[in-house]
Amino acid sequence: MKSLTIILLLASTLGVSAQKADKRYFELRVYYTYPGRMDALLERFQNHTTKIFEQHGMENIGYWVPAGDQNTLYYILAYPNKDARDKSWAAFSADPHWKEVQSKSEESGKIVDSVASVFMNVSADIMPKIKPGKGNGRVFELRTYTCLPGRLPNLITRFKDHTTKLFEKHGMENIVYFTTIEKDGGQPKLVYLLAHKSQNEATKSWEAFRSDPVWVAARDASEKDGKIVEKVASVYMTPTSFSKIK
Repeated sequence: MKSLTIILLLASTLGVSAQKADKRYFELRVYYTYPGRMDALLERFQNHTTKIFEQHGMENIGYWVPAGDQNTLYYILAYPNKDARDKSWAAFSADPHWKEVQSKSEESGKIVDSVASVFMNVSADIMPKIKPGKGNGRVFELRTYTCLPGRLPNLITRFKDHTTKLFEKHGMENIVYFTTIEKDGGQPKLVYLLAHKSQNEATKSWEAFRSDPVWVAARDASEKDGKIVEKVASVYMTPTSFSKIK
């Protein structure tokens, strides 16, 4: 009886843990505006687009503008799955209200020059759910890691066992970790979001992290069979006034 009780408790605990995994389908979208049209884009999103998104089953996760770049908007949406995503965008694009908003906002000229899109899943191995939170003037850092062939599992293990804890130790807040869904079926990239008190604090945190003996040992041990990361891209961003993550 005692053994059965323990088994049931373990099963219950595992069930709860499994429920914590975020199974939604995510999309990182990057809008490049024509010069001087960012204000018009932000006004359209704040007053209309985000609301119309929600009406069509698209969940607004966060909106950011890169530091020193006034012509680019990054944002993340969530959907139940890929099929729901495609149906939501079809409905949004055909929505008469959206068409009216778009037409009126572009009376002075086109706003968006081009759009880039990346589809992603939350990396439950590293962090099962998005940690939104709110801070006063937080700066966010979007980092994208491209791994050498076959080395993504090693990177994920290193983040899960060491890196995320060391980030927090050095004042960097883990917000979310994604793995990309590559169109060609190739190896996914790791995309993640950190929060810092400021960009100056971010610089100090990274310096302390990189010189931490614990990190150096973890990195060296993880690379005993060879390097893991081929390249890293980093973008510092500030949240918009209407972003859910600030």
